[in-house]
Amino acid sequence: MTPVEHFIHTWIETESGTKQAFSELYEHLKTLDDTALEFNERPGVSFSLRPKHKSQKTRSLFAMVDVIDDNPDERWLSVCFYGEMVTDPDEVGDLIPEGLLGEDGYCFDLSEYDEDEIQYLKDRLSQAHENSKELCSK
Repeated sequence: MTPVEHFIHTWIETESGTKQAFSELYEHLKTLDDTALEFNERPGVSFSLRPKHKSQKTRSLFAMVDVIDDNPDERWLSVCFYGEMVTDPDEVGDLIPEGLLGEDGYCFDLSEYDEDEIQYLKDRLSQAHENSKELCSK
């Protein structure tokens, strides 16, 4: 069992359904071609899943899927992308200047499971994955 799978397995789901949301995003990331997944654990702060396309050279990730762990009974997700790697047609993300490893990024916060929002985030993950091949491989 990988560290991220162990984390999911030991996470006790709450009414918010954020464990299910994180699990679905993780499973989606596993389907993206040539993607490596790094998992950083900082209990009490965050658990961070960081996907990277294997052709990326200029950036260490194309997205960051964080489980915010300041209250383990009320964990929430923050999914962030570099600003030029995704679009936000529904304008639900927050533009955060220098918010992703010192660069401008879009962050999408999720405090409870919502099937439509999960699909929207999966679409953004796929878009960032595709764009990372061109924008980060030089």
